[in-house]
Amino acid sequence: MHGHDILGMRWNDQDVHIHQYSTETTINDGHAHTVQGETAPAHNMMAHVHYYEGTTTLVDGHVHHFSGMTRPPVYLSDGTHYHEFAGTTTFNDGHVHHYSGFTGRNF
Repeated sequence: MHGHDILGMRWNDQDVHIHQYSTETTINDGHAHTVQGETAPAHNMMAHVHYYEGTTTLVDGHVHHFSGMTRPPVYLSDGTHYHEFAGTTTFNDGHVHHYSGFTGRNF
């Protein structure tokens, strides 16, 4: 599992940020998929979460969809933070996959 850097921006004249994420699903039905993307924007507040959604990579002739909310931020001693996330994909091709990971940190 790995993550990517945070991206900062202004939304309606307010400071918000997003995180990138990438992780692998569990192996079910003999294969795994990649879950990756960018979270929805969240305001730069101490306690915040991000919504995320997407489609897994195409493997074994099919994809799965996923969505959820991250957990609150985990702050590090250098002032950066990341989020944990986990969930279950949609039921496709007779099975689901589970996934968990960490977003990228902010700099």
